Amino acid sequence: MSKIKDPSLAEKGKISHEWAKDHMKILTNTITRLKKSQPLRGIRLGICLHITKETSVLIMGAKALGAKVSVCCANPLSTQDDIAAFLVSNGIDVYAWEGQTTKEYDWCIEKMLSHHPHIITDDGSDCHSKVHGDSKFSSLKIMGGTEETTTGVIRLKALAEQKKLRYPVIAVNDAYTKHMFDNRYGTGQSTVDGYLRAMNLLVASKRVVIAGYGWVGRGVASRMNGMGAKVYVTEVDPVRALEAHMDGYEVLPMEQAAKIGDIFITATGQTGVIRKEHIVKMKDGAIMGNVGHFDVEVEAKFLLHKSRSVREIRPSLDECSLNNGKRVYLIGKGRIANLVAAEGHPPEVMAQSFSNQLLSIIYIQKNYKKIGKKVITVPPEIDRQIAVDALKAMNVKIDKPTAAQIKYAHSWD
Repeated sequence: MSKIKDPSLAEKGKISHEWAKDHMKILTNTITRLKKSQPLRGIRLGICLHITKETSVLIMGAKALGAKVSVCCANPLSTQDDIAAFLVSNGIDVYAWEGQTTKEYDWCIEKMLSHHPHIITDDGSDCHSKVHGDSKFSSLKIMGGTEETTTGVIRLKALAEQKKLRYPVIAVNDAYTKHMFDNRYGTGQSTVDGYLRAMNLLVASKRVVIAGYGWVGRGVASRMNGMGAKVYVTEVDPVRALEAHMDGYEVLPMEQAAKIGDIFITATGQTGVIRKEHIVKMKDGAIMGNVGHFDVEVEAKFLLHKSRSVREIRPSLDECSLNNGKRVYLIGKGRIANLVAAEGHPPEVMAQSFSNQLLSIIYIQKNYKKIGKKVITVPPEIDRQIAVDALKAMNVKIDKPTAAQIKYAHSWD
């Protein structure tokens, strides 16, 4: 049933899976705690996530808890083919390979949905959108779903506002233990990793322009600043712009930043952030890329199809010679750079995000009838439990409030 690039990579994928699993104690402890009760027995789980070594720990964990799992990838370029092979060798139905065309990517989502999942776990909501927008999936009986990223949550909330959402969805992205650690620490580090692998240039002294100062932007700014870059921030939100300014970064419009930046990183979840009018004003040698979910933040079509010439100068790095004589560089064809040019988040970070996912999947299975057709945040008891589990896994101990403190906290006088 599966379709992947190379089944012979399974042993290599097994080694990568084991490395990730050894560094995801929060998630593996949760799986061990729940395994005996088999909370997902009889559930068909459809997963549309980036197929990485970290994701394989979640997938194998869901299977260990009783689920029948089918998988596709949330991005045409982010599948680790050895991991796909490892999953297939363990009885998982997988439709994913690195370097899919748009048509192939769409086909893989449809093949995953052909397994009639009861619950859908998505990253970017391409799968959720397919269920809602394609009439051939209107008969699927779906209990609910989860969503991993900001872009996907925006799409689902739009469906809910229009009263078109067919089932409840938990916005895993909005859990504090997700966006604080995953978005800030995970994307912060993995973005630097992706950029360094693609360009292999010194960061210190470079002018790095970061578009967007949400959790992702803050994380990227902090790490680029720590490596000696001169960090500039562009924003449309006045509160976030004020925060960036107070954090010590220079805040300015993209119109001005385009003229002075050496490296550009978009992290907004919006479309048309770096456009043609910005690109033509950039320095010769400027490098740009995106860590938002979709390839719409940098005007990649202009760079890749309207440049005088385009050549791959390094893996995941295209040199685009503009008609004005300048050369600018695009990382990962404008797709999510930390996954296209690197391996995504470190395992320790994804352990928290995927613990959120797993506990939210179980929550949906138990409570979908009570939730209704709406987007909800991760229940606070789950968020808190993950923080407790994370501290335990890191061997960090904290104080407990005394009886007097508990009484004081709940007293009006």
